[in-house]
Amino acid sequence: MRYFEETINGVDGSEALFRGYVISNSEAMDPDRVRPAVLILPGGGYTRTSPREAEPIALKMLGYGYQAFILDYSCAPSEYPVALLETAEAMRRIRTHAAEWHIDPDAIVICGFSAGGHAAAFFSERWNGAEVREHGFDPEEIRPNGMLLGYPVITSGPYAHRGSIDNLLGPERKDDPKWLDLVSLERHVTADVPPTFVWTTVTDRSVPVQNTLLFVNALVDAGVNVEVHIFPEGNHGSSLGTRETDNPTGWIGNLTCVQIWPDLVDRWIQGRFPNATSWK
Repeated sequence: MRYFEETINGVDGSEALFRGYVISNSEAMDPDRVRPAVLILPGGGYTRTSPREAEPIALKMLGYGYQAFILDYSCAPSEYPVALLETAEAMRRIRTHAAEWHIDPDAIVICGFSAGGHAAAFFSERWNGAEVREHGFDPEEIRPNGMLLGYPVITSGPYAHRGSIDNLLGPERKDDPKWLDLVSLERHVTADVPPTFVWTTVTDRSVPVQNTLLFVNALVDAGVNVEVHIFPEGNHGSSLGTRETDNPTGWIGNLTCVQIWPDLVDRWIQGRFPNATSWK
């Protein structure tokens, strides 16, 4: 396996960290094997990117045989559209290097948790929008083929996680109705959003379950294929729901009910991309 780190320069002078975990091919098995890839955007309220939703998720995806990448995108004081454009560059690198990194270029899944879920879903709505075109990206080169969201921030409305929204927009735009509408993702779903897998918990007090419900309803209305799992318990930031990804205080807990979500994602990816998972 190959591990690497690269820098992505933000348009405001910030730097994002792009990390790759690439499984090697072997003459003893299948030298021409290609795999799906998962680009992971950790959460953190657009103030940071949480390690709990980064490498543990990447290692889990590697365990299923998928190439895994992490983007520690720029957060506050960086504002929209910095993280969006950094995500576009990460997607461009993955697809550009698909042959070198043994990836099926038609099986690239963007994945995000909490505010990273907002970043992933925002990108999945804007991958062919004006922002990326104006910065020289070819939309087809950065198009996501699937989307995986865990307890995502979605809305700027009554159920908003206002901290995430405020940090993304910055002090001058955070109360402007025009910008609040733009980042309320349930209002802008189209058929161009990729097939989606989303999960959350009923007892999330930081990002209420209504965020997921609003987004799922919008996906269905737009004709986007979606699989949704709402687990009965779990604090915000559940990650894998294991002791390994719990925080030092034990606040997250060992959540047996949510621990199944990676297996469900594995089945979902196999169903979405059979040509890239025929070796499983």
